[in-house]
Amino acid sequence: QVQLVESGGGLVQVGGSLRLSCAASGDDFSLNTMGWFRQAPGKQRDLVAFITSRGNTKYADSVKGRFTISRDNAHNTAYLQMNDLKPEDTAVYYCVTLPLSLTHDWGQGTQVTVSS
Repeated sequence: QVQLVESGGGLVQVGGSLRLSCAASGDDFSLNTMGWFRQAPGKQRDLVAFITSRGNTKYADSVKGRFTISRDNAHNTAYLQMNDLKPEDTAVYYCVTLPLSLTHDWGQGTQVTVSS
């Protein structure tokens, strides 16, 4: 089972940037579709972006043009570059492999806070 550790969150001002990292352990990272979810306080957890093993990407409408998902298969790491951050981007961000398993452990994620 792949284990994922997110990092790179923090406090940033409106319009700022952050890059989240997701370090994966286990084999076959390059074969996995990797995704990022986020959950704001009192809201449901939503898919933000994903990248397939071939490098195809897809984004939620709310982050298109501002966020970029990428992967480094040589280092078993996925990234989420977030630019032009807005207060509504404030959330806990989670890295996942897709499709989610029924027993997926969300872990703690990484907190992103955008101050206005």
